[in-house]
Amino acid sequence: MPDLVGAISDTTLANDLDEQKHLYAQLKIPEYWVVDVRSQRVFAFRLQENGQYKACTHSQVLAGLEITLLEQTLQRLNGSTNTSAAAWFAQQIAQQ
Repeated sequence: MPDLVGAISDTTLANDLDEQKHLYAQLKIPEYWVVDVRSQRVFAFRLQENGQYKACTHSQVLAGLEITLLEQTLQRLNGSTNTSAAAWFAQQIAQQ
């Protein structure tokens, strides 16, 4: 079973934040992320002891990765190349 599941959402945001989230909670996936490509937002959830997801700002699965860093990388993709955005992301992680 994976420790993290991510969904890339364009037209399925409501479903990803409702039905899919409940499905992954039932499967006991520790973290679930939804990347809203239209709004350049990342919704991150961590599974709680009660079996429900709660929004989180840092990943436990990826050693404290800040979710805002993912959003900043998405925003950089609009004005630059994938390579440039990936290099910036890697640099930010190295500085943490």
